[in-house]
Amino acid sequence: MKVVEQIKQPIAYEMDLFEQKFQLSMSSKVALLNRITHYIVNRKGKQMRPMFVFLVAKMVSNGEVSERTYRGASVIELIHTATLVHDDVVDDSNRRRGFFSVNALWKNKIAVLIGDFLLSKGLLLSIDNNDFDLLKIISIAVREMSEGELLQIEKARKLDITEAIYYEIIRQKTATLIAACCSLGAASVKPESDYVERMRKFGELIGMAFQIKDDLFDYGDTQIGKPTGIDIKEQKMTLPLIYVLNKASKKDKKWLINSVKNHNKDAKRVKEIIAFVKENGGLDYAITKMKSFQVDALQLLEGFPDSDYKSSLKLMVNYVIDRKK
Repeated sequence: MKVVEQIKQPIAYEMDLFEQKFQLSMSSKVALLNRITHYIVNRKGKQMRPMFVFLVAKMVSNGEVSERTYRGASVIELIHTATLVHDDVVDDSNRRRGFFSVNALWKNKIAVLIGDFLLSKGLLLSIDNNDFDLLKIISIAVREMSEGELLQIEKARKLDITEAIYYEIIRQKTATLIAACCSLGAASVKPESDYVERMRKFGELIGMAFQIKDDLFDYGDTQIGKPTGIDIKEQKMTLPLIYVLNKASKKDKKWLINSVKNHNKDAKRVKEIIAFVKENGGLDYAITKMKSFQVDALQLLEGFPDSDYKSSLKLMVNYVIDRKK
């Protein structure tokens, strides 16, 4: 059995029901909107985010979920989908998970409006049901994701990213949404309990490990989801490169910065940067840091009684760093 199927097993019923509720939450009176949202729903990914919501909810409440849990999972998925649609416009990307992106098929104006529509649907789903605590969690996540993206753009211009700034960027850009999933799961069944913050921290740690793993793919020999060296071509400063830059000699540092700034489209030079980072311990350092986030995340699950939900969450943490794409 595939790992994702194994993780999903204890919440298979909830995930099936969630699919139905999620499709309803996207419905509109506008035929064009329904056609596009139908297209999006049929090309969904692994659905890790709603899985986090249901697994955490069931772990902290001895297997119980509520309507709030389903709404929380729907809000997360609506807002996440909105950000993906907007991201494809910003990045001028024509593909998403191997299919044409919304902007490729219906152009940028419609894609931006679809993103806005999904965002408002998510917010109204919470407001209409007085889930203001859940709305606060998701709104903070949206704010932080925007700040993280802008911080990364600002720093890419100067290439002056320290390790601390890198962690802040990935915490906001990636980890904050997974943190929101986990705290939403806890808040949906145990509002105002200590579990909400504990699970937020758990999700944040997984998100940090997840992003470092993604950054490591850029140095892989096989093509996994994105071509090797794409972060360098886009002048994104990731942990392996930051580590090597910080310990390089003045001469090497100058060569590295010049290469990333002025020769990032040169395939030969990109290969040389990748080789330099590997030889100077950049990958090993990033792997060590990623595993440290993994250990801290698993530590936060200790103290919860053993259950299928806890086992699946452990499996999820390990899957995040063992995945091949």
